[in-house]
Amino acid sequence: MSWLLWPGGTAFVITLLLGPASIRYLRRLKVGQHVRDDGPTTHLQKAGTPTMGGIFLVVGLVAAAVLFTPHFVQTPYALAVIVGYGLIGLVDDGLKVVAKRSLGLRAREKLAAQMALAGFIALYGLHDPLIGPSLRVPFSGDLWHLPPWAYVLLTAGAVVGTANAVNLTDGLDGLAAGAVAIAAFFFGAMAVMLGHREAAVLAAAMGGACLGFAWYNAHPAQVFMGDTGSLALGAGLAVIAVLTGTQLFLLITGGLFVVETLSVVLQVAYFRLTGGRRLLRMSPLHHHFELVGWKEPQVVTRFWLIGIACGAAGVIALQASL
Repeated sequence: MSWLLWPGGTAFVITLLLGPASIRYLRRLKVGQHVRDDGPTTHLQKAGTPTMGGIFLVVGLVAAAVLFTPHFVQTPYALAVIVGYGLIGLVDDGLKVVAKRSLGLRAREKLAAQMALAGFIALYGLHDPLIGPSLRVPFSGDLWHLPPWAYVLLTAGAVVGTANAVNLTDGLDGLAAGAVAIAAFFFGAMAVMLGHREAAVLAAAMGGACLGFAWYNAHPAQVFMGDTGSLALGAGLAVIAVLTGTQLFLLITGGLFVVETLSVVLQVAYFRLTGGRRLLRMSPLHHHFELVGWKEPQVVTRFWLIGIACGAAGVIALQASL
């Protein structure tokens, strides 16, 4: 697996080198982050920090993946989806910070675009003889053979769900970048175990780019990735799962993102069922822990540790299924 150091290291260096000029340019564009008034008061000082930094993160990821992909068969399809999700996020960010439309893209517009790209990679997986409509089952040696329609629906749902789960997780300095890097490296190890070289290279490039971005996104952040980065990264994790037939492992290896999403779902459901009461002080879950007294770096570090545990569990689940 030492050969994965090259795409990972290259993505790290490219993203690191692009950072200063990109941040200066974003500052000149005055694309500053808007901070919620009802959020933790410590976040008010983040207002005006440049967002849309996912642009140079995605560039580093794509450049390294292209440079080190050995056969370049599956990678173009994977990168098309990653870049496509990044463009959806870019438009959303642009509407928020440039056009001053507070909610960005309308929910149905964003979902339609996401579903179109997710359907594209699902159909690719369905017809690729190396992938096919089969899913590997965690902790089992079985392959789950699905009808084509069920495979497409499940796979497309996994891509859209993971993209938005990472988007929800992106709320603290360094949290999403570090958590995605951890998940990507574990998915890279899983891809090696399954003999999927292109997926492994893509995972390494994603992890390296996230670490390069984290250099500038660490607390106190100089730049935020915005939806541009979080949607692209979430889609990227799901695409790696599609290429390796491990969509079901997203629930384990990406367990941190699942928990963050569930915290939002449960908060909304509880609020509606109880006529306005809250289950958590604030959702997603990372904000709840801030409001109960954890410092931001504490929350981030502890959530990274949870991410490592989830990633290790994913590898164990895969090992048990081989």
